Amino acid sequence: MKSIDEDIKTGQFQNVYLLYGEEAYLKRQYKEKLLKAMVTQGDTMNFSAYEGKDIVQGELIDLAETLPFFAERRVILVEDSGFFKNSAEELAAYIPEVAESTCFIFVESEVDKRNKLYKQVKKSGRIVCFERQNDEILMRWVGGRLKKEGKAMTRAAYQRFITKTGNDMENIDRELEKLICYCMDRETIEEEQVEAICVEQTENKIFEMINAISEKRQKQALDLYYDLLTLKEPPMRILFLILRQFQKLMLIKELSGQGADSRTIASKAGMPEFAVRKNQRMAGNFTMQQIREAIEDGVEFEESVKSGRMNDRIAVELLIVKCSQ
Repeated sequence: MKSIDEDIKTGQFQNVYLLYGEEAYLKRQYKEKLLKAMVTQGDTMNFSAYEGKDIVQGELIDLAETLPFFAERRVILVEDSGFFKNSAEELAAYIPEVAESTCFIFVESEVDKRNKLYKQVKKSGRIVCFERQNDEILMRWVGGRLKKEGKAMTRAAYQRFITKTGNDMENIDRELEKLICYCMDRETIEEEQVEAICVEQTENKIFEMINAISEKRQKQALDLYYDLLTLKEPPMRILFLILRQFQKLMLIKELSGQGADSRTIASKAGMPEFAVRKNQRMAGNFTMQQIREAIEDGVEFEESVKSGRMNDRIAVELLIVKCSQ
């Protein structure tokens, strides 16, 4: 991120940028920063945007070869193309030859670092990975946003807020905006206001469900499942989230057993440090074998649903019952 900021500050831009990673909020912010710095507002002659998996590589190359019209550069934005996961031979061969007056900005969710295009962009341009931010950075960011509005938040309120929102900055931004508007006449935001206005993420209910399973509170686990169904959450998405949570528990248990500290675990598991401690307590209620069996059972039930041998709603219910016995 600092490298892009430096490019913008000096006006010395690369011919190709690749922005990728899980943190959509930061990715969007830096995409917009680059566009604002390189493209004159309303200039449709020298700026082109493409999105999706059906982009023709030859068309991009032809456009890149066209000189800008009364402008310093031609900017081509390419989003969610899949070029960095699949074969993009034409573009990979062309990237080293990009004209000085052309700039490509690729924005992707996932990449394969073995991909030829990725390797060429790494040689010829700049690659920035936007990962989930740690708890310390998120706390400073939220604090900065609140300070601009002349507000503060108690530590207990912040912990509850971040528990509800998760560490997705896009969601944090949205919920924080709601919270600031709701607390217009207050200088200090407390837990009461967070509880009143902020929406609990589905992942949090899944966490509560797995926690209930770990403590053999079967009725509560099932009640949480039925609550999610009432909220119109598809059973197969719930199953996916349950399996993902068990996979996180496996990783956390393994890293904890190796003596890794909470910061290292948070980075590898993609969660705030305070969440690591909560997950460690939960993981302590399972053996590694029980976690593996839960994942295997989940995969088996998923296959049964996909093959038509079992109803999706019943499959998830059976998994919860089996794991909490």
